[in-house]
Amino acid sequence: MHNEANRLLTPNQVAELLGVTVHTLAVWRCTKRYPLTFLKIGSRVRYRQADVDAFINGNEQVSA
Repeated sequence: MHNEANRLLTPNQVAELLGVTVHTLAVWRCTKRYPLTFLKIGSRVRYRQADVDAFINGNEQVSA
């Protein structure tokens, strides 16, 4: 069964959601700078919607 949380996103889609470039995502993957989980399917990189949502929610900042 396919649901929204398991939807696979392309690097282009994730870059647009996060406001960064596809190149920046590639650097993050190579350097493991941020805990954004990704999948390798053959030569393709994909991101689960749930992992992207968790990454966004985990980076919330509250100013005092």
